[in-house]
Amino acid sequence: MRSAMAKHILVKTKDEAESLKQRLAKGENFARLAKRYSICPSKKREGDLGEIYPGQLVKPVEQVIFNKALLKVHGPVKSRFGFHLIVVYFRS
Repeated sequence: MRSAMAKHILVKTKDEAESLKQRLAKGENFARLAKRYSICPSKKREGDLGEIYPGQLVKPVEQVIFNKALLKVHGPVKSRFGFHLIVVYFRS
């Protein structure tokens, strides 16, 4: 079965996500920003979602996790929870 590992930052607005993405592009640390700004409980793990299998997460997030390039910041991705910035660091 396919699986992936990813981390994300979840915020309420697209503007917040865009601002954080710019900060990441300038070299700020993803884990530090996730701990400080994410509204997801995964912020306690620096945004790490752990091992993910198809069907576990909302579709827009899974589309990125299972189809986009590894080790790049993707997003903002809109879901019913808010806006996500996602980095996929492993896929089998």
